[in-house]
Amino acid sequence: MKMSIKGLAIALGVVWGVCILIVALANMVWPTYGAAFLDLVASLYPGMRSASGVGGAIIGALYGLVDGAIAGAIFAWIYNKVA
Repeated sequence: MKMSIKGLAIALGVVWGVCILIVALANMVWPTYGAAFLDLVASLYPGMRSASGVGGAIIGALYGLVDGAIAGAIFAWIYNKVA
């Protein structure tokens, strides 16, 4: 059975983008929550700073959406080639 490349790309993109957004917003409420994770994400995604407020959270979520979609598409493509 083949995996939908488009479907997995969209699903993984949304999940990864929402995860980054939730952790970034939670970090604004509780400053120690997810600080190491956000520092790691900020080092990978240019323009995102771990403590830059709502704008940084949205930028991180958009980067996560694109990054997750690319990773999902690659994973589904490889799966379809191997299966």
